[in-house]
Parts: sequence; structure tokens; C-alpha cells
Amino acid sequence: MKTYLLGGAAALALSLAACGQKAETSEEDAVIAGAEVSEEESEGLPEIIVTDAELEGNPFRQEWDTPYGVPPFAEIQDAHYLPATRKAVLELRADIDAIVSNPDAPTFENTIVALDGAGASLDKVIRVFSNITSTDTNDTLRDLEAEIWPMLTREQTAISFNPELFERVKAVYEQRDRLGLDEQDARLLELTHRDFVRNGADLAPGVKTQVAKINEEMSGLTTEFGRNLLLSTKDFKIEITDEAELVGLSEDFKGALKVKGEDKWVLTVDRSVYETFMTQSENRDLRAKMFDGYRLRASEGEYDNGPLAIKIAQLRAKKAELMGYKSHAHYQLETRMAKTPEAAEEFLLRVWEPGLKRAKQERADMQEMVGGEFQIAGHDWWYYSEKVRQARYAFDDNALKPYFELGAVRQGVFDVTSKLFNISFEPVEVEAWNPIVKSWTVTDNETGEYLGLFMADMYARDSKRGGAWMSSYRGASDVDGDNVRPIVTNNLNLIQPVEGEPTLMRFDEVETLFHEFGHGMHGMLTQIRYKTFFGVNGPRDYTEFPAQILEHWAGAPEVLSTFATHYETGEPIPLELIDKMNAAATFNQGFKTTEYIAAALLDLRWHMLTSEEAAQITNAREFEKKVLEEYGLIPEIEPRYRTQYFSHVFAGGYSAGYYAYLWSEILDADGFTAFRESGDIFDPELAAQLKKWVYEAGGLREADELYRNFRGSDPTIEPLLQIRGFGEEKPSEG
Repeated sequence: MKTYLLGGAAALALSLAACGQKAETSEEDAVIAGAEVSEEESEGLPEIIVTDAELEGNPFRQEWDTPYGVPPFAEIQDAHYLPATRKAVLELRADIDAIVSNPDAPTFENTIVALDGAGASLDKVIRVFSNITSTDTNDTLRDLEAEIWPMLTREQTAISFNPELFERVKAVYEQRDRLGLDEQDARLLELTHRDFVRNGADLAPGVKTQVAKINEEMSGLTTEFGRNLLLSTKDFKIEITDEAELVGLSEDFKGALKVKGEDKWVLTVDRSVYETFMTQSENRDLRAKMFDGYRLRASEGEYDNGPLAIKIAQLRAKKAELMGYKSHAHYQLETRMAKTPEAAEEFLLRVWEPGLKRAKQERADMQEMVGGEFQIAGHDWWYYSEKVRQARYAFDDNALKPYFELGAVRQGVFDVTSKLFNISFEPVEVEAWNPIVKSWTVTDNETGEYLGLFMADMYARDSKRGGAWMSSYRGASDVDGDNVRPIVTNNLNLIQPVEGEPTLMRFDEVETLFHEFGHGMHGMLTQIRYKTFFGVNGPRDYTEFPAQILEHWAGAPEVLSTFATHYETGEPIPLELIDKMNAAATFNQGFKTTEYIAAALLDLRWHMLTSEEAAQITNAREFEKKVLEEYGLIPEIEPRYRTQYFSHVFAGGYSAGYYAYLWSEILDADGFTAFRESGDIFDPELAAQLKKWVYEAGGLREADELYRNFRGSDPTIEPLLQIRGFGEEKPSEG
């Protein structure tokens, strides 16, 4: 997910890790709010000048009298973002000055609550800017990112290092036991103080200056990394004029690739296109070209991200050292469930060992199928693993697609969450950022309360970044009776079918839709009053849990029978096909487990480097190869993300935290097991606990406590191993 102002400007200021995506240009390149940084200003903030004429007619300076408070997208132009951001930054400064200069003694209300609510106008513009640059970007917006994100980094650092502000926060914190705070108040105070300390508020002045410079430089580097990846991905295209080269591809997939009005088909390395092509295509040479096109993105020429990744890792390591930590990973994991990178690595290796063993067997099975004709290579894995699965289970994944039409799948996830959480969805016509977006209101059936607006953007396009994510155009809060409900979005990158044809999905895409909807419900159902810890705000190795547990309902036979109907006949999916799908569920888990954990280990090793060790790295690919060889990765499997296109960690908020998906899988596997053991996957008592302690609770308590309150006990790893088909394996100690 895009990370920005997740809890308002205060959270921007207090959560450097949450802003890793954008919160990290060298000083000589930094142009803040259109003004060069002078020597006189280097110790403070640069002057920002924005005129009334620049703001005239700017929709961000107006109240939005729109249905559900949706931004007036048709009125927002690229030229509006920069002046609106400048003005909002000035208002944020005024909010902070008002807190600091308050003549009254520091109190919870005039300091902590005021800080949580600071920068409302900045929150308004940055949420829109951040979302649009992910879904409908262009050259102008990319240039604006390089200016706006460093500007916000400067403001963020200034707030974190404001000594008068921290003194007020500390004064309130030191009397916390005498203030009579309720649980949410106490949690806000705890997190505010903790984040100030972790962001360096107690550092010596000289160290603060160094950290501030690092923050600023990283902002430019991470923005450039993401830009290079997007441009490199969109730059790669293979044009096919001979249909015979597309042998093996399904007719609907070929139709989606065809250029309208021409006898030409275009292949890209957008993930949905890439995976479908690599699974279906019989053209081995073309598979090899696609394989190299995907794995070599942003690895050479003007878009080479290798030097950027090295510099980012070096700066993160140096910053961690300045703040008293052994490495960036040690800093990041201190407040997460894993606690230390060593613990995260140990956990990953417990699953890596049986996964790698299984992957080697999968490779042998494919080699047996092709015989001595050629040696199985990385570009063969998707295609031949599907052939082995078809032979072993008499099951073709393409046979499922007619039963997974997008509208039916979406209704399926609506029905599941309605039954679990007693909520309802009503389609509404709302102006959105793109004509393909669809919207629904969400309502609590018991109270009749409006919970928020859900908006879905399902299709890939050149202006949209890859992958799938949840985000929001407005967060939730409930301070002083002003109950603000969220505007939540889900984004996928499905292949848009030919006009008039249905959108048919692979089952892994169905699971992705359920996954992102789980994030969406985490943001939608929140009952937290403060922006700092509402909804999805929380440690990375926990916030994937509410998304991943919902995936289990996607494949449950009793759920599939309700929404998986043939798009032409309306017939429900045959039980025989469900049985075959479930029998094949653990097939190729060696590959899936190994490619994922390889990336997670790579992330940890980049960020476990000390400052001295990081300074010795000169070639990103050589470092990557050395690390993966140490763990024994076989050459036929690429890590899910190579360093040069690992945007989660070098342009996103997951640095030293990509392991979180698997860590959260301990929770989701254990949690869904509770539903299975109850005899009812919609067990009302368990569902009520899941809703209260997970989806509604945000960051109310530490993650392990929230899980125990739902489950009644700590999770165990056995359900995870069982679900992946490794239950019979006995991983070695250590």
C-alpha cells in the first residue's frame, strides 16, 4: 500500500517507517516548495510563498459538497497540487506553532489531541495526490512527486526534532498515570511519545542534523527508485504480428492482448499478463524473452536501480547507527511482533527448509516430464508446473475461470463479510478518478450506522503502478463528536477484456481480491477515534493478518458454491472441480514458498548490514547473488523480487519487513483453524471476536494482545505448515 499521512500530519511527522516510501534528495538537489535552500535556512525550514492568485479556484481550498465527501476529481488538475500542498504545509506549521506557543501548561487535549489533528488540509491534498500518482500518473505528476515528497520530509523531520514540542509531549507523558485517561486516550499518548523518541527527538543536536540530511536524501532516492521501476516496466513491450507465435494462449487472453483494429498483439510485463502468458504459452523462446524482460527490469541503462538500492541501504544503515541501533532491521523490528531480525530470519528458515526441499522435487517432476529434450530453466517453471498439475490431478486451472467472473467474485466477498460482520453493501453512482471505478456504501445492519464508502479500481493500465493494494482517500476519526467515516479503495491490475466480454479471473486473482478486501474492511470497520492508530495502522507483521485470513473463505467449498457460477449458464461450480482444486492446492508450494522467502531473506540481509558493512557494497547484483547462494536457492527459481525492482522495500514501507506476509500467515492459518474447529466457518461468537479485536481495533493494543483476545491463545506454526503441505516435514532445529 502507498504510505503517506496515514494518521494525519501528526502521524506523518511521527512515523518515519510509515513514510519510507516517500519520506526519504540530496541536499544539492533538494528544492523545497520552489525555493532553493540557503545557508541561512539550512538550520530551519525554508520560506514558503504561495499567493492568493495561485490558489484561486483550487478545489483543495474549498469544502467538498460532494456525495460522501469524495474528492471532486473532474475539477482537480495537475497544476492544483503544488500550490495546495504549499498552503497546507504553512497551515501545518501554524498548527504546530499554536501547540508549542500555547501559554497554558501541556495537557492531553492541548498537546496530544491537538497534534493528532494537526495538518488536516495537508492530509486532504496528499491523500488525493498519493492515490492518483499510483493509479493515473503522468510525466507532470512524476516531476511533482520529486518536489512534494522531499518537501514533506523536511516538515516531518522539523516536527520530530522540535525540542519545545517534544518537551510538551514528554510533560504529558510523565504524568500519564494521573490523568484519568481511557484506553484510547492512553494509547494515543503512549504511541505519540514512543514515535517521537524513535524518530530521534532525544538525539544530540549535531546528530539530529545528520539524520535530517539522511531523511531528505532518502526521499529523493526512494522516489527515483519507484519512478525508474514504473518507467522500466511500461517500457518493455513485445509486439507480435504472427498469431502462430501465441500458440497455447486462450482465446480470451489473446483477445485482451490484441491491439484494437490491427493484426497485432502486445505483451507486457504487468504481473497479470506475465503470469498468464508464462503459464499458457507453448513458445519457449518467447517465454524466455518475457522471463528476462520481467526479471531484468530497472537493472540497466537510465533506469538502473542497483546504485539507488545500495545508496538507500547505506543511508538507512548510517541512520540506524546514529540512532543507536546495530542496523536498520534492528530499528525497524523493535516495535513489531518479530522484535529482532534474527527472530524473523529464524522463522523464515523454518519454512524455507521444507519449502526448498519440495521445490527440488517439483523441479525433478518437471524434468521427468520433458525428459532429455532440454534442461528445465526458470522460464519453464510456470508452464511445466501447470502441465504436471494437469497430469497429476486431472485439473486445469483454466477450467476454473468461467466460474470466476469479476462481478460474481465481488458479490461473493460482499456476502462473506456481510455474514461475518453483519454489514451490507449498496452500489452507488459516485464520480471517481477513472470511469472504470465502481463504488458502494457500507452500513452496519444492527445499528444502521454508515461505515464508509468503498471504491474499486480493478484493471491495469499504463498510468497505473503494478500489483494490488488498499488505500484511502479519507481516514476515520471520531474526536469531539465529529464522526468522520473513511473512503476506502481497492486496486487490482486485472487484464481488461475485449468490450462486451466478461472479466474472468484465475483463482489466485480471486484470492488477491479477497485479500485486498480484507485490508479494506480493516480500514472500513475501524472504531478508533484517533487518526494515529485507526484502521490499518499497526506493525507490518500484523496488518497483513486481517487481509490474509479472508483469503481462506475464498476457497472454502461452502462459500465457492454460493458465488462461483458459470458466467454463461449460471450453473454453480461442480463439487468435483472444487475437490480437484483443493486436492491440488498444495501443488507447486515449494516454488511459491521458496520464491517468496528468498525475497524476504534478501530484504532482511540488505537491512541487517551495519553502516560499515553497507559502505563496502558496490554491486547490488553481486550482493544479491552471494546472499541467495548462501541460503541454497536453486538457479531455476528467481526471488519474487530482485533488488532492482523490490519496490516494497526500496520505494515502499516494507523495509526489513517483507517477511511480514509469512509471519501474518501464522496468524491467519491459526485463526481460520479456529473457525474450522468450531464446525462453522461463520461461527457467530468467533466472528464477533474477530470483528471486535481485529477489524475494529486498529492499533488499540499491541498486536500479540489483539490476536490473543480474538483467538484466546497464542498462534502456533503447525497450521501454516499444514496448509502449505509441509505438515509431514520435520524442519531441523535452529
